[in-house]
Amino acid sequence: MRYAHKLPPMRHAYTPSLPELQAFVQAARTGTATRAAAALGLTQSAISRALNSLEARLGVALFHRIRKRLVLSDAGRALLPEAERVLADLDRAALTVMSFGGHRDVLRLAVLPTFSALWLIPRLAGFALRAPQVTFDMTATLAPLDFERDPRDVAIIRAQGPLRGAQMDVLAAERLVVVGAPALLPDGVLADADLARLPLLQQATRPNLWLNWFLDAGLDPITILRGARFEQFGMVLAAARAGLGLALVPDLFVGGDLATGALRLASTRSMTTDTPYALTYPARSMDIAAFRTFRDWVLADAT
Repeated sequence: MRYAHKLPPMRHAYTPSLPELQAFVQAARTGTATRAAAALGLTQSAISRALNSLEARLGVALFHRIRKRLVLSDAGRALLPEAERVLADLDRAALTVMSFGGHRDVLRLAVLPTFSALWLIPRLAGFALRAPQVTFDMTATLAPLDFERDPRDVAIIRAQGPLRGAQMDVLAAERLVVVGAPALLPDGVLADADLARLPLLQQATRPNLWLNWFLDAGLDPITILRGARFEQFGMVLAAARAGLGLALVPDLFVGGDLATGALRLASTRSMTTDTPYALTYPARSMDIAAFRTFRDWVLADAT
């Protein structure tokens, strides 16, 4: 058993039913009960009953009846975008569940975008061989999750201290290296003073990386030639491959590029930060067999 959910309150008398919302949205879109009925595969009388029931439930007129036309009232215009959102959310939820197919176990996972693209996902084929019954519902995150509010089973983030209501296993240290396209580095690795003369690609969510690099080298960071800014490491790496400048990135993300020659090391130096990559999860996840299998696998693969 995963964990007990609090039971939602019973539907209030004023809360619309799904058929009422569907009838309302289609009537608003088509302008007549007849066309709404055709769109939903119902009779005109069924649409009229649903609209009358919804108006009685809410105590407001949602339409002005002008001849055979249905024209939204002010209340109807206020309700329409919310009703459309509710129906769209239900549709997305249904498609999400359908996508799980015949898999018995679904692991809900949130991961740093570049970590997932360049480290985790390329390894998941190996996990699939070990646990073919498990599938993933994976989303991107840049910040720690509040597992008391978020239904995710596990997240992979940079550890920046203890997390309330979460356990943590360190996967790997974050070791930063400088890389660039071969055209920028015809003579191979450079001294730090020479690095500073080239465009330095900036990571927008971590603007102090180059500052800390040059402070660690004992150089004045004011002399740094700033380069283009990008939101994520994946974007920074794409810009580096394109020859737009040098990238200061975790070594976990550049193994493939270094192996193919798309990028080269620009410095013999590296810098380890105080925020390692970590698996974080609520205590309840240890009751999930799929999570325990994933945890054992990812910890073994990271070492």
